[in-house]
Amino acid sequence: MDHTLWYKDAVFYEVYVRAFHDSDNDGHGDLRGMIEKLDYVKELGVDCLWLLPIYPSPLKDDGYDISNFYDVHPTYGTLDDFEELLEEAHKRGLRVIMDLVLNHTSNMHPWFRAARANRNSIFRDYYVWSDSSLKYRDARIIFLDTEESNWGWDKKSEQYYWHRFYASQPDLNYDNPAVQAEMLKVMSFWLDLGVDGFRADAVPYLFEREGTGCENLPETHAYLKEIRKFINERYPGRILLAEANQWPEDIIPYFGDGGDEFHMGFHFPIMPRIFMSIRKEHRTQLVWIMGRTPALTETNQWCMFLRNHDELTLEMVTEEEREWMWQEFAPDPRMRLNLGIRRRLAPLLDNDHRKIMLANSLLFSLPGSPVIYYGDEIGMGDNISLHDRNGVRTPMQWDDSSSAGFSKAPSQSVYLPIIDDDTYGRKQVNVKSQQDNPYSLWHSVRNMIHARKKYPAFGRGDFQWIDCENEAIAAYVRTYEDQVIYVFNNMSASEHVISIPMQDIPGPLTDILTGKDYYIQDQTLTLKMSPRQYLWLV
Repeated sequence: MDHTLWYKDAVFYEVYVRAFHDSDNDGHGDLRGMIEKLDYVKELGVDCLWLLPIYPSPLKDDGYDISNFYDVHPTYGTLDDFEELLEEAHKRGLRVIMDLVLNHTSNMHPWFRAARANRNSIFRDYYVWSDSSLKYRDARIIFLDTEESNWGWDKKSEQYYWHRFYASQPDLNYDNPAVQAEMLKVMSFWLDLGVDGFRADAVPYLFEREGTGCENLPETHAYLKEIRKFINERYPGRILLAEANQWPEDIIPYFGDGGDEFHMGFHFPIMPRIFMSIRKEHRTQLVWIMGRTPALTETNQWCMFLRNHDELTLEMVTEEEREWMWQEFAPDPRMRLNLGIRRRLAPLLDNDHRKIMLANSLLFSLPGSPVIYYGDEIGMGDNISLHDRNGVRTPMQWDDSSSAGFSKAPSQSVYLPIIDDDTYGRKQVNVKSQQDNPYSLWHSVRNMIHARKKYPAFGRGDFQWIDCENEAIAAYVRTYEDQVIYVFNNMSASEHVISIPMQDIPGPLTDILTGKDYYIQDQTLTLKMSPRQYLWLV
């Protein structure tokens, strides 16, 4: 088996460093705190950590507004701490990828400060300027809740600057070769330290052209090919993961021609349809979106997730579906953000163990590499009273102590309040109590990860639906070399009996997850599936 394709078999764990563990008791998680918890990540069965931005930043957008690409935010530690984290992770067989923010900087970045201060500065051309705010009018506004335009007025230099996200995040000008070269330098800096790759943030927006939506432009793809070539030649074995919130067929160009752009791409539109299918108790939405999902080459991979650090995005559903999703999953308007829902996995699924594990069964068995968002493995809750996306970025709950084992700082010093309600508070939801209870969500998730890792068919195999003449059952077969895995997910709250023709299979089928045998009689497999039951049969 080709081990350079490690990412196809990997389970990723997304970590907000500030939220994970505080080693110096200042109320903020840090890199040394992360080092102290690597054994936990390893025990869970994860293969690769994905770190949210750790760069110096004014934190107007939680670190996606970068003021220095070549250092670590002092709250998180130092470059030496980061190198130690890489060394300790690699010792444990864990890989680490980090966020690469290509599209923009903070308005506090020295480049932008110089650009504003003097129109003749060489850094002026690092950004996109205009005398008019009417250029590029076909480009949509992404942060509808907060921004009225993609142009921000700069009083100092009396021109408009272009920004696709917050006004405090001016876009870089990729028509400037110096910007292109600078970002390759940034990548080299971190790759030389030993990172295993990058999750590249917001890649569709790098270039602007009049008369277009300023997304997915040929010039963007040309530069991304340069990045991949650079990685291939200098850093083989490292990976690039594309964050492009697009339809699956529109992601295909980001994998490139013959695999010359990204190794991996997020599959955004399947995520809301997992929630829809569980709520509607019906597989139709999953069948539809998988029908729109092209097969990938051997070296490329989808990246699948249920939740992450952002809102559950509803950009790729119809208006009627969006309204239905808001009504079903975000009845309180405070739960909504932009075109999405700012809630965590457990509250979205009614804190129901069976529903959460059914969603995980789909996440771990559909084609692609799964991403777990920190805390979802224990069913952490959210805090919708907090601003913007902060409600899903609260401190990790390690135990039931007053600080949830996150920090010894006084509670008023902790960067966000620890969840403390009667359902999701630290006494009800924490790592220690779940590790002590073999029937907990943590053990269920861990067992699923470890079972998945024994079968490359999940990460590399072909996918085909099984028609069991029952729309409540999402059934499919995953095949790779001599492995054949039959997956059955009962999407409904009712018991269902299904019969599947099974020819030329001599012995019983065994559930990978429980070890239970299921016998074939008269060349037919008959399954009585309990509510929300899932089976992975070999």
